[in-house]
Amino acid sequence: MPQDLPPRPEPVITETMCEACVAVQQHWRRAKGHPELMQGTHRAVAHKHGSVTITKYRCERCGTIWEYENNKVNRHAGWSVLKR
Repeated sequence: MPQDLPPRPEPVITETMCEACVAVQQHWRRAKGHPELMQGTHRAVAHKHGSVTITKYRCERCGTIWEYENNKVNRHAGWSVLKR
């Protein structure tokens, strides 16, 4: 593992998350979401290596709010829980 990458963050799991949300692999680029994640807004964020897109999602079953960071340079980007 390259020295310049930060350690992979711990996944966030709450007791109110549905089974499908618990199964989402967090903080890993190109991991799959699940069919009940409904896409919301997206924004572009400037990084030193270029711009990345971050898209917000909401689970229709349990209400968990997610973000997906589409960053080809950081393999620990991907799905992360914002709040429940």
